[in-house]
Amino acid sequence: MKVLYFAWLRSKIGVASEDVTPPPEVTDVGGLVEWLKGRSPGHAEALANAAVVKAAINREHVPFDHPVGPGDEVALFPPVTGG
Repeated sequence: MKVLYFAWLRSKIGVASEDVTPPPEVTDVGGLVEWLKGRSPGHAEALANAAVVKAAINREHVPFDHPVGPGDEVALFPPVTGG
């Protein structure tokens, strides 16, 4: 699974992307985010408040209860506004 980080998430985590293999019990975006928090202090800080993290799987916005699988590309980013 490839995880992409954008904006301040990337800054806090220190990488733009990483390939990960979460354990079998990680079945949805929320579980993935919780598991990612344990990868480093930067991950823990960036993902501490999941309410301000949005997700997309294979370039489609999804809620945190959406399933994830080994071949997915998961993007995590803060809310975006435009004007």
